[in-house]
Amino acid sequence: MKINRHGRAKILTQSEIQLIFSQGLENDRDRTLFGVCLFSACRIRECCTLQTQDIYTAKGIVRPRLIIRKSNTKGKLATWSIPVISGNLPYFLLCCHTDF
Repeated sequence: MKINRHGRAKILTQSEIQLIFSQGLENDRDRTLFGVCLFSACRIRECCTLQTQDIYTAKGIVRPRLIIRKSNTKGKLATWSIPVISGNLPYFLLCCHTDF
């Protein structure tokens, strides 16, 4: 809810982010969704509609870039990709997917 911020979301502090991960999120799925959105800046719909092949290679390795398909972007104008450069993002992605 955006109140008294003129339509802008609150920027979380490092301690607030740690609190969310340690106490606010109950399972690995929720931590992974939050982590992907946090470290890639993608929208929740874009994160939820990622497909396995958009994230992992055939050998189960996290791709160097996440692929956000055109049909799942806000404006539906073009497919785009997000570099996986954060040290924590591959960890969250590997925690989520274990059936390789």
